[in-house]
Amino acid sequence: MSVPAGPAGFTGHAKGTRGYRGVLVGLAAAGVATFAQLYSLQGVLPELAAGMGISASSAALTVSAATLGLAVTVIPWSAAADRFGRLPVMRVAILAAVVLGLAVPLSPTLPVLLVLRFLEGAALGGIPAVALAYLSEEVSRLHAAVAAGTYVSGTTLGGLAGRILAAPVAELINWRAGVAAVSILAACAAVVFMLTAPRQHGFVPERAAAPGRELAARLGTNLRNPRLLALYLQGFLLMGGFVAVYNYLGFRLGGPPFGLPQSLASALFLAYLAGTWSSRAAGTLAARLAGRGGRKLVLLLSTGAMGAGLALTLADHLAAIVAGLLVFTAGFFGAHAIASGWTPLLAPVGRAQASSLYNLFYYTGSSVLGWAGGYCFQHNGWPALVLFVGALLLAAALVAGLVLRADDGGGKAAAGPVKT
Repeated sequence: MSVPAGPAGFTGHAKGTRGYRGVLVGLAAAGVATFAQLYSLQGVLPELAAGMGISASSAALTVSAATLGLAVTVIPWSAAADRFGRLPVMRVAILAAVVLGLAVPLSPTLPVLLVLRFLEGAALGGIPAVALAYLSEEVSRLHAAVAAGTYVSGTTLGGLAGRILAAPVAELINWRAGVAAVSILAACAAVVFMLTAPRQHGFVPERAAAPGRELAARLGTNLRNPRLLALYLQGFLLMGGFVAVYNYLGFRLGGPPFGLPQSLASALFLAYLAGTWSSRAAGTLAARLAGRGGRKLVLLLSTGAMGAGLALTLADHLAAIVAGLLVFTAGFFGAHAIASGWTPLLAPVGRAQASSLYNLFYYTGSSVLGWAGGYCFQHNGWPALVLFVGALLLAAALVAGLVLRADDGGGKAAAGPVKT
């Protein structure tokens, strides 16, 4: 079956073209801007607590407020993108997020800070809600997995930058300066996005007579699709396990037999660089194996790598734990790149809603399963946490193996035109 064409016969920018490079550079920059801002407060929580005279748990609400704002707005943003276009919506979202991000360090009180962080997260929701739908419409299906991997690479760099840039600046000056430095970085990345992302060619606007009812119908259709549900569960289960490991490994390394200071233990976030590499590598490998079960095979291999890395963290040797964390992180971002990029390609209707539902499951897994992992760790130690996360990985692999098809999406194996 031939690759389905978009408006006026447009089949997506081919690899090597100026438009293809513009999509990749633009979305990578958008990923940096989004996730640097989203997690900037996480790197300065002790300084924030001391500077504002609040408890650690109250300080942590500044991270939760932004994540909550993102989670509750991805579906409204996707609906706006169906009506007004992917690129215009992303431009509005990133500009609003930058303005709010620059205002965050000026917050005089905790309530004001929490409101601004919620609004900042709500604005940031417009990028992950729409980016992959934009990508799937503007890039040739044969190379969509590679392009999705590049976008996820940008998100890893952003998440890392938001954590490690704010902390040293905050230590030298204060938390406000640290957060401001990240906001300036995000503003620069936003400029790159605005200048490089090419205008949309593959978008067909939604002209529904009853937009609310049509939105509910598109969401319902995607939620009833077994293969999309399998991908949503990948995000829920794998992200939940990933966050659980990163939330509590620092506590383990701070205790016996390691006794690492928190400043050194926090350097473990540099393992995100393994994800920067693996997210793009996974997309490249999936493209090379197109027609031979590429996406499904790479997804299962990535989940297996997570399991192998997780097992290494059981060792009482720091080198083995670091190696395990690198493999675990690389596996996670490889799996996430495949699952998130695959989602809009499988959507029978509402690509943007399909991606938004993936994000909703993804961040819900982060919140719910990340907390549950802590319960295991606090009561039965690190081996219990490893067992818990291992069960999540096994469940994700079983769902993917039993439900997903090797020829779903991409290239000549595409199941037919995808409607928006």
